[in-house]
Amino acid sequence: MYDVTALGEVLIDFTEAGASEGGMSLFERNPGGAPANVLVALQHLGHSTAFIGKVGCDMHGDFLRGVLEGEGIDCTGLISDPKYFTTLAFVALAPTGERTFSFARKPGADTQIEPGELARDVIADSRVFHVGSLSLTDEPARSATLEAIACARDAGCTLSYDPNYRANLWPSVEVACEHMRSIVSSIDLMKISDEECGLMTGESDPVAAARVLLERGPKVVAVTLGGSGALVATREGTREVPGFPAEVVDTTGAGDSFWGGFLAAFLESGLTAAQVTLDDAANFARMGNAVASLCVRGRGGIPSMPARATVLELLGA
Repeated sequence: MYDVTALGEVLIDFTEAGASEGGMSLFERNPGGAPANVLVALQHLGHSTAFIGKVGCDMHGDFLRGVLEGEGIDCTGLISDPKYFTTLAFVALAPTGERTFSFARKPGADTQIEPGELARDVIADSRVFHVGSLSLTDEPARSATLEAIACARDAGCTLSYDPNYRANLWPSVEVACEHMRSIVSSIDLMKISDEECGLMTGESDPVAAARVLLERGPKVVAVTLGGSGALVATREGTREVPGFPAEVVDTTGAGDSFWGGFLAAFLESGLTAAQVTLDDAANFARMGNAVASLCVRGRGGIPSMPARATVLELLGA
């Protein structure tokens, strides 16, 4: 059995990396994609994972498959399709480490996975099934995501969701809100960033947003607060969990690494989502904060996911 299976995008982040002698911008090829980042974080923390998605039959798709398999992630459900090109994201970095994105995805292979191509046996053999929101932007991936969620629910998986808003992948904010909110009622564990509170709930305040989400279905909600840490919410209430100081190099994968740490701690607790107390959720978030603090100290998401020993050292465990 897999601890966590994720469905969604695995792609190339071409990240700014200085300039050539001629003054032209150089870009470094980094493996990325939010669901894939979460799985690598979990693998580094000692958990078994599987990935479901689609890449192209091209140099980038081959590279990404090799990276995931090299991390120990089961890629039975990763399809290489000769009809589509692997999705690319070009990432500009500000001096603070914050990013802006430009996507080559018209269409990208990740949007072309069909319901009939899902590795249903992999989903059913998972403790946690995780999705993001980029697989909701286009058909047929949107229908495949909804079908996978139904399959996971029928199999008794814990459902995990981390929406990831990228404005230039949606026709409008209104359409993004509609589809990103559409699956919340099916979810057990959910993470959003403070910047996504208004988009996901209509409430810009993290406490108010978390309460709205709890009313819609999830048992546990976490709101990441950048370098300040995270806020967690259960039926008992809300609590802020401070982050760990870090010299930020690149925030790519920060939220994904947090969620990987959170899910690892959840799995290790042996609890169901409904059993998680506010104290439990705060402990899970502390693990997530530690993982994220270490991730942002390096370039790229997947290459910067820390080892379990390093995380435990930071936690003082």
